[in-house]
Amino acid sequence: MTAPTHTAQLDPRPKRADARRNYEALVAAAREAFTEAGGSASLEDIARRAGVGIGTLYRNFPARADLVRAVYLDEVEALSRSAGELAELEPWEALTAWLQRFVAYVATKRALAEELFAVAERDAAVFADCRTMLDAAGEPLLRRAQEAGIVRPDVTIDEVVRLVGGIAKIPSDDAGDIHRLLAVALDGLRYRPR
Repeated sequence: MTAPTHTAQLDPRPKRADARRNYEALVAAAREAFTEAGGSASLEDIARRAGVGIGTLYRNFPARADLVRAVYLDEVEALSRSAGELAELEPWEALTAWLQRFVAYVATKRALAEELFAVAERDAAVFADCRTMLDAAGEPLLRRAQEAGIVRPDVTIDEVVRLVGGIAKIPSDDAGDIHRLLAVALDGLRYRPR
């Protein structure tokens, strides 16, 4: 069971092997730098971490927003793919594992919230496509858990993603707080016949 992806039109990755390696190294380095330093991460540091020159960074990402967008798309794709990877688990475990990954994904966005907001204003269609991709990835996991009688039949993937996304955005210095709130919310999703 693999989640459909609609990133072909979103994916500006180079086709040549060496250019693609540089692109992927830059995205990985940017993810790491943004996680550590948030929006204050310098492009020079990102190029250094990727083992390329600043010219290579600008050839791939003419503007900082292009790099932020690429990191965002890469993470959306990874989260969407992970839904298919979890499909072999029991329905409840698959759904909750994916939602826990979703929380981790949202948490990494806090550091880039301002920059992502600017990118979203400029490129709203990309963000809408990414949301559609995430819903398409999570929907089969939710439906499977509902069909197994484990999850309430009256919730949609959109509602679940909004609920979990809201929990992930709660300010907290202790990740344990977020995981506890997530556990309470997930318990509320369980089906309890009356």
